[in-house]
Amino acid sequence: MTTTNVAYKQEKIFSAAIRVFHWLRALSIVALVATGFYIAWPYVIGADSTDVLVQGWIRFGHLIFGFTLCAITGSRAYLFFFSKSDIERRSFKDVMSPKSWLAQIKSYLWMGHLDKAGVYGPLQFMTYFAVSVLAAFMCITGLVLYANVYHQGLGGALWSTASWITEAMGGLAMVRIWHHDITWCFIIFLVIHIYMAVWYGIRFKHNAVDAIVSGYDYHPEKN
Repeated sequence: MTTTNVAYKQEKIFSAAIRVFHWLRALSIVALVATGFYIAWPYVIGADSTDVLVQGWIRFGHLIFGFTLCAITGSRAYLFFFSKSDIERRSFKDVMSPKSWLAQIKSYLWMGHLDKAGVYGPLQFMTYFAVSVLAAFMCITGLVLYANVYHQGLGGALWSTASWITEAMGGLAMVRIWHHDITWCFIIFLVIHIYMAVWYGIRFKHNAVDAIVSGYDYHPEKN
C-alpha cells in the first residue's frame, strides 16, 4: 500500500479588512432579519410596565445594525475598486469567459476542477454582485424609512431625497413592502452560501470557510 503526499502552496487571498467586513456584514444581516421580522410582527409582549419598551429596543438594534450594513456596503464597494490587491477584480475575467462558466458548472457536477483568474468563479462573482446590489437597495430603502420617522439630524438631511424615492416607488407602503420582501432574498442566500462554502471545502479541498477566517487559501502545487 502506497501513500501519496500532496504539497500545498499557501496564498493570501483575503485582507484583514475584508475578513472583518465579511463577519460584521454576516452579523448585521442576521440581526437585521431577526429585528426586522419582530418590527413587522411584534411576537414578544413586554410586561405591563411603562419601564419596559421591547419594541423600542428592537428598533434601536435594527438602526444600529442597519447603519453598520450601510457603512460596510460602501466600504466593500470601495475596496473592490481601489484595494491594492486585485484578486477580487481579476474574477471579472472569468465572468466574461464562456469557458470559465462551463468549467464551473461542470465542477458542480463533479466533472473537473476550477482554474479561476481571481478568488471567485463566474457564478460566485455574479451571485455576490447581486447580493451587494440588494444590500445597497436595502440600505437605501432603510434610510428612506428612517427619514420618514426621524425628521431632524440625519433624517432631516435625507428628507428631500427620501421624499423623491418614496414617491418614485409608489408611496411609503410600497417602500416598506419592498424592504420586507427583499429580506427573503438574504435568508435564501445565507442558507445556500453556508452550504456551498462547506461543499467547496469538501469538493476542492481549498477555498473553504477557513479562508475567510485566516485569510489564507491552500492550493495543490503543480508538478
